[in-house]
Amino acid sequence: MPGRLLVLSNGHGEDLIALRVIQALKQRVPALAISVLPMVGEGSAYAGAEAAGLLQRIGPRQVLPSGGFSNQSLRGLLSDLGAGVLALSWGQWRLVRRWGRSGDPVLAVGDLLPLLLAWAGGGPYGFLGTPKSDYTWASGPGSAGLAALYHRLKGSEWDPWEWALMARRRCRLVAMRDRLTARGLRRHGVPALAPGNPMMDGLLKGPPPLSLRSYRRVLLLGGSRMPEALGNLRGLLESVAMGRSPEPLVLLAATGSRPSPEDWSPLLADLGYEPAQVPSDCEAASAWSRGNRLLLLGPGCFAQWAAWAELALAAAGTATEQTVGLGIPALSLPGPGPQFKRGFAERQSRLLGGAVRVCSTPLDLAERMELLLKEPQLRAQLGAIGAQRMGPAGGSEALAALIERRLLKA
Repeated sequence: MPGRLLVLSNGHGEDLIALRVIQALKQRVPALAISVLPMVGEGSAYAGAEAAGLLQRIGPRQVLPSGGFSNQSLRGLLSDLGAGVLALSWGQWRLVRRWGRSGDPVLAVGDLLPLLLAWAGGGPYGFLGTPKSDYTWASGPGSAGLAALYHRLKGSEWDPWEWALMARRRCRLVAMRDRLTARGLRRHGVPALAPGNPMMDGLLKGPPPLSLRSYRRVLLLGGSRMPEALGNLRGLLESVAMGRSPEPLVLLAATGSRPSPEDWSPLLADLGYEPAQVPSDCEAASAWSRGNRLLLLGPGCFAQWAAWAELALAAAGTATEQTVGLGIPALSLPGPGPQFKRGFAERQSRLLGGAVRVCSTPLDLAERMELLLKEPQLRAQLGAIGAQRMGPAGGSEALAALIERRLLKA
């Protein structure tokens, strides 16, 4: 102490979760040298922290055609193989092996792939299991079908080969996103904890600015993987256009670095939106209008804008869960993928107890949106379920304390 820590993360949502934990850990151990290996994409979520000197991105990185979802379709797998995913994985494996020989710890954030890589390094490691939850098969709405039976027989959504990696002596910390999932793993001899969900940290709560209080406020979440995100957003905006309410509506399009404002312009122009004046008190990059609808683009504004919304229209992963965790219900519209397909959306709905509702068609979404905006009590009921499933803020600090004690000091 202090020493070095390598963090592995395999996806944009996992990058964001790892970043929250890293920020809390640096508060506790400022001199700790942290390296991160984003296993999917370029790890753009880490760019700001790297520029500030909190961490260093290392190792081979590449944007793959499937966006990291090659396991969801044969086409995605073949595309990734053609793009060189095997060489990428081999380079990442070699880096972690070299790190393991130093005896410095590794923290894996995500699912089986980073966990397997951390184990293969040969040194001490910890694991934050982010994507899997027993809520996805133990409760509705809907059913997980044969998968639910398979998980019920096991007693956990995690699989036996994953339990084996988590139960190794070199694995000094296993943390899950909720208590139900941790309890299922403990029945199989894995000392899993659920100290809190870091996904809810860093979100700002507060009232909307004065300029937006006369509008019904809807958060628009299309995801971050291009070009899928633009297709998702087109579907959501076409759904909004089917609404008949005369009330003024503001669509809060809080994005990351992608889609960029340049990506948005052709889409909005094609849908009949025109450039508009930006309200002075909302930090939007640009504004567009069509009839009684105002659309605000806010790269980097999600943490602030999410709490302003009454409802979310979503085709995203982590951002949808965070919004619902704030007590704001959501409606989703599955697309062709590769990520946000119907199976993904239905699993997300089960995970969040129906606080995000899957819509079959754009018209279905438009009708449900108008219903929810008219029914504040129903919104509150659904929002309370989502907040309970996601848990309160503070998970990053609790996890940082465990990492310091179990991985660094040990």
